[in-house]
Amino acid sequence: MTEIITSAKVDASELTEIPSNATASVRRMFSHESNGSTGRGGSTNKLLDSADPEDMEFPEGGFRAYITVFGSFLGLIPAFGLPNSVGAIEAYISTHQLSNVSASTVSWIFSIFNFTAFFCSIFSGAVFDFTGTKIPMVIGTVTFSCGLFLTANAETAWQFTLAFGIVTGFGCGTLMSPLIGVVSHYFNKNRATAISLATLGASIGGISIPLLLRKLYPAVGFVWALRILSFICAFFLVCSTCLVKERLKKQRSPTSSWREFLRMYVLGVFDYRSFSEVRFDFCAMAIALAECSLMITAIYFPSYAVRRGFSESDAYLLVTVINCMGILGRFLPSYVSDKWLGPFNTCIITLVGCAITTLAVWLPFGSSLGVLYLYSALYGFFSGSTLSISPVCCGKISRTEDFGKRYSTMYLVASFLMLVTIPVAGAIIGNGEIKRYNGFIVYAAMLELVAAMFHVGTRFVTVGWRICKF
Repeated sequence: MTEIITSAKVDASELTEIPSNATASVRRMFSHESNGSTGRGGSTNKLLDSADPEDMEFPEGGFRAYITVFGSFLGLIPAFGLPNSVGAIEAYISTHQLSNVSASTVSWIFSIFNFTAFFCSIFSGAVFDFTGTKIPMVIGTVTFSCGLFLTANAETAWQFTLAFGIVTGFGCGTLMSPLIGVVSHYFNKNRATAISLATLGASIGGISIPLLLRKLYPAVGFVWALRILSFICAFFLVCSTCLVKERLKKQRSPTSSWREFLRMYVLGVFDYRSFSEVRFDFCAMAIALAECSLMITAIYFPSYAVRRGFSESDAYLLVTVINCMGILGRFLPSYVSDKWLGPFNTCIITLVGCAITTLAVWLPFGSSLGVLYLYSALYGFFSGSTLSISPVCCGKISRTEDFGKRYSTMYLVASFLMLVTIPVAGAIIGNGEIKRYNGFIVYAAMLELVAAMFHVGTRFVTVGWRICKF
């Protein structure tokens, strides 16, 4: 975990009070540079001693670490690339199979998809913490690929909801936590950079999937376009499953009873104790609202372009531009986060950048295709850090061995907000008039600003208003 203070060493007594239930990572965060000074919580040496020694040592590189990052990268091409590309599917089915269905009804397909994905990531996070990567990866690979294959044959709203919203969403959610969490097992100081490199797969998927569908829709039709996409995703996920491997794993008896199994995998998946930490609550709300804004933009931005009179091909290219710039947006902010600002400061800046770009470029000048391409580039850069730095924000306040469960618990909050914010977006758009879309644009920007405010709250609760790396 990156250090809090960059310019000077800080005595532990100068920091805010450390809660009694603070995790080892939080205690290290406060006491890393205290050189044994005693603060309100007692000796920092005692605080350090309370942490798991293995939890405090990270390879920061090596063959196994780099192979794991590469495997995570391959898995995130479909696992995060598809959610970044759902606009290419929504724009097609809303003008073909579901052309007679209202926008608010169609929105429920993608609302349920995101809810299922983020909700299931909780269970995959707990399974990952206890068993490692293989079990959630195998389950996720099978259900994700089969869900896309079934979506190809869907013709009605309920069929799309079942095949894409539930089955594909379940597979996507099962893959999320292990693919992100496993990278944190190998990196501490350079965690943001490592995760950003892995989440480049999300941008690669977000670039290639719309381009692939743009080429396949007129060539082979929707059915075979989705089937081909399913086979390609399965290939990447199988390769990823073979490459990623955890370093830390909770110890459990090989003769665990069914009661122990239920305790670990049913009762243990929800880290409710984390909600007693105010900083965790603020961080969870910030990440959830940022994800909601990102998703509703990904879903409806292509439809907006079509409504403005531009071709479906142009709409898919706009999505591609967002994800292309997302590559740069993942790397540069993450590098700045590791070296100078820290994850929370960086997220605050990029979220405000997203909101300003949305209100100052998209809202007043959306009738110009050239401006939409400019907006896609700017928004792609600022929003790129949402996926790459958000896990680092969680890791900043979490023990490494509990990262998967705490990270997925944050996405429980996101899943329920998705279930609300996406249908609300569809209701705002309504009949698709431009003035209704303008209301939607303001709605998306407000979600980003509120997310930034929650990150500010997390920062204030932890380090106050001092100028520091956090």
